[in-house]
Amino acid sequence: MNPFRWSYRVSFLAGFLICAGLLGFALYSEYQWGMDPCPLCIFQRIAFLVMALFFLLGALHSPRHRGRWLYSVGTLLGAAFGAVVAGRHLWIQSLPADQVPSCGPPLNYMFSAFPFEKVLKLVFTGSGECAKVAPILGLPMPAWTLLWFVLLGAWTIHATLRRGV
Repeated sequence: MNPFRWSYRVSFLAGFLICAGLLGFALYSEYQWGMDPCPLCIFQRIAFLVMALFFLLGALHSPRHRGRWLYSVGTLLGAAFGAVVAGRHLWIQSLPADQVPSCGPPLNYMFSAFPFEKVLKLVFTGSGECAKVAPILGLPMPAWTLLWFVLLGAWTIHATLRRGV
């Protein structure tokens, strides 16, 4: 069965399952391999969660024609946000050791102590914990997430533009 000929519903269900699998792998790597997530990793997980939600809603509703764009735009916004965060994360990981920002407070403390805008600014500034590189199959985790954000974004566009059920 050719996945490029799948219906909108099946394509979005596959997107949901992929996002759920990626989130499951993130939890596995955290609890089994001891790869504690930094704030940028957590934001990437949130982006996958947003995408999973829109994929699932699109699969359940399976609207026709223009209605598909409602779910697709939500999915694409999640993918774009995630790609920006992953790109920033990769940039921080590529910095020389003397230019890496110092470690900041944990994300849960920042949310309790600062307004949301300040938390976003602090997270995107990065911290030393975001600069740690733990390769998986030769690539750091943010490179894999960036690849998946791009692939799932392209998958969303293909499923939305495809004619048929």
